[in-house]
Amino acid sequence: MAGRCAGKLALVTGAAQGLGAGHARRLAEEGARVLCTDINGDGAQATAASIVEEMGAGHAYGIQHDVTNPDDWERAIETADAELGGLNVLVNNAGIGVAGNIETCKFEDWQRCFSVNVDSIFHGCQKALPLMREHAPGSIINISSIAGLIASDTMPAYNASKAAVWMLSKSIALHCAKNNMQIRSNSIHPTFVDTPILDGTAKAHSLDKDVLLEKLARQIPLKFVGEPNDIANAVVYLASDESRFMTGAEIKLDGGISAM
Repeated sequence: MAGRCAGKLALVTGAAQGLGAGHARRLAEEGARVLCTDINGDGAQATAASIVEEMGAGHAYGIQHDVTNPDDWERAIETADAELGGLNVLVNNAGIGVAGNIETCKFEDWQRCFSVNVDSIFHGCQKALPLMREHAPGSIINISSIAGLIASDTMPAYNASKAAVWMLSKSIALHCAKNNMQIRSNSIHPTFVDTPILDGTAKAHSLDKDVLLEKLARQIPLKFVGEPNDIANAVVYLASDESRFMTGAEIKLDGGISAM
């Protein structure tokens, strides 16, 4: 299949819905073969099935995958090798947010936030690099957040974990470059994106979804909330050979927030 990512073999975590599902679909549209993983295994399989329905058998697969579990990572990498024929694009998308400021955030929530957002990338890269080396050139794409660069008093766990993703991405990039692996590592930093997560946010604050979107848009210089493809298009760029000279960098997709 022709496309900007033709021949790429990609694993996308958190692919049951939202950004992860969008990343998987755009990669497949551009010619990649994709393994969709999520702790919601049925959801990951549903994403893969929708891609296969549109593009044909062999374009996508879906499995259950707890990104905090090193054994699950081994199984996911083995599945990528068996079903895709290797691996050269790793999209670490799975992530969570937790409530509470520095006085009210529970330590177990802090630990869980770091486990899902940061430990998952440690485990994933450590397990994936041997196979990615065999199928280089490759690209590691870590989904951070603008909250990893700009702090808020209401979400220290999320701020700190996403900042860790940003710096971990750079360390991985330098390691791969120093060892001439031909594998790049970069991070993407979105702001508000219209995904199912915002449905829950609206419900939690007893707001109509459209009202919430208007409130969020007022905080963004471009005055609109992003769509999943706004982020997925950057994933396609980083997965493709178009970005072969880009590593250890960050892409801010924040509608101008970080420029203020």
